[in-house]
Amino acid sequence: MNQTGIPNLDPSLEATLIADMKKVEDLMRSHIKGDYPLVVETSRHLVEAGGKRLRPLLTLLAAQFGDPTNYDIIKAAVCCELTHLATLYHDDVMDDAVLRRGVISANKKWNNAVAILTGDYLFSKVSDMLADIGPDAVKLQAKTFERLVIGQIKETQGKSDGLSQIDHYMKVVADKTGSLIATSARFGALLSGASPAVVECLTKFGEKVGVAFQVADDLLDIASSETASGKTPGTDLKEGIPTLVTLFVMAENDPADKELISKLSKPINDEELSQVIQSLRTHKVIEKVKAYLAKVATEANELLIDLPDGAAKDALKNLTFALVTRST
Repeated sequence: MNQTGIPNLDPSLEATLIADMKKVEDLMRSHIKGDYPLVVETSRHLVEAGGKRLRPLLTLLAAQFGDPTNYDIIKAAVCCELTHLATLYHDDVMDDAVLRRGVISANKKWNNAVAILTGDYLFSKVSDMLADIGPDAVKLQAKTFERLVIGQIKETQGKSDGLSQIDHYMKVVADKTGSLIATSARFGALLSGASPAVVECLTKFGEKVGVAFQVADDLLDIASSETASGKTPGTDLKEGIPTLVTLFVMAENDPADKELISKLSKPINDEELSQVIQSLRTHKVIEKVKAYLAKVATEANELLIDLPDGAAKDALKNLTFALVTRST
């Protein structure tokens, strides 16, 4: 596997992406410098912890369908990653998380107030950079952030009448995760001057990839070790947050799962967590979720059929494959 995490990547495209990702990293670090040392320290906390950088990578890949040399593409890639990081600071407060990306979460290292304010600071830095790109970029980001917040509220509020728990969950996933990944691809395509048809294609692809990414994360929350995932396994279980794994168990309502379903219907305490994780790891629904994940990934790649053939299109398909297989 190369530095981008995309298998079978064309060597020339790989060199381009690595060089551009370095520009993203450099700009991201320089942009969050400030006069107040604690803000710099806290905002750099998750930046320095690393991560997959899926969103900026997708921005750069989408830009390959136009002129990828526009420096605004680098700025937009930074904005997408900083937006994502800002939401993680807020998520960790809501989830009372202990680990994030293999390091202690900001809310545990400092406190909840510092973590929330750091997220807010990063949002302000995103707005500042987007203003340099132009009003259309600011509006796209605002609409995306609206969906992110609505998705979080929907998750907190619970399902509305007329929707199954699974349908409600998938709508939450599309808003919370799919929206920003879709916007990441849209920024790259728009700012490279790609055709309107390509822009729409890549936006739809990004949203599907975002859904696949979250379903893969659902599996990782059950199946991974702390080292592999960079966060504490069973975090969602402890918070009573539904995932596709737990929703499938509850939807099947197998009498043999009566005790497990009872536990999954509420937050799980530390004493029971290990046992519940083990029960889910060996449960038949794991294969069902994997099959659903493969279906979403196939749908994502089918959206690419009308894109011009070449290294960038192949890379997008292989990126989808890599996202799916990381949880299997």
